[in-house]
Amino acid sequence: MAHQSTPARTARLGRALGPEPTAVSGVVLLLPSGEEVSPRRPSPLFAAASVRALGRALARTGHGEGLAVHVVHYRCRGWNGSDAHLAGDATWAADEVVRRYGDVPVCLTGVGMGGRAALRAAGHEAVNSVLALAPWLPEVDMAAPAEPVKQLAGRRVLIVHGTNDQRTDPELSFRLAARAKKSNREVCRFEVHGDGHGLRAYRDEVLALACDFVMGAVFGWGFARPLRDALEAPPPLGLRMPLASGFGATLRR
Repeated sequence: MAHQSTPARTARLGRALGPEPTAVSGVVLLLPSGEEVSPRRPSPLFAAASVRALGRALARTGHGEGLAVHVVHYRCRGWNGSDAHLAGDATWAADEVVRRYGDVPVCLTGVGMGGRAALRAAGHEAVNSVLALAPWLPEVDMAAPAEPVKQLAGRRVLIVHGTNDQRTDPELSFRLAARAKKSNREVCRFEVHGDGHGLRAYRDEVLALACDFVMGAVFGWGFARPLRDALEAPPPLGLRMPLASGFGATLRR
């Protein structure tokens, strides 16, 4: 793929979703989806809309603990080959969190291409966890290096993917999780059976799982039993954990 020039502009953080805590003790950076190749600037309204429900659920759940939730607004829409612009913007955002809030744990939370950005930027020293929903990952190319996983060491990682996703291949996220699990036992992956890319059929369950993971990873809350089992189970069991209908119905609110 042709090399893409770096856009002559900067990424930025959106305003905190929900009421911002008086004292911030943890941050979620929401990374919207993007395109494989595009120098165009993304629409802030469209980007925010794609992660708004997730962000509001996280902000509501974590407000009492001091959680701040920000949408990352990218420089451009595209990953753009080896430039990996979206991952660079995620790294910039983690730096910005440190500048604003100091030494607080960060959870990178991405959707689609934003999921790839979250996984790729996980090596930032402020990041302690990654949540990737229906992540876009490249097809295996024997002539190109595999998608890296070393940066996930020491981070808790949750991947969620619908089995009927027609836009991002769920088998690719399973393979990446399996490689990451070899050196990091704190990796798990849930499959949402029959659901597509938007994970809309089990929206409430996905939101509950996301909130449970973030609160456990960032603030040390006890994980719900299915999530704890997924983290502890050997592969492939903990990487093909089914998300049960009704998950979250009895969790703390």
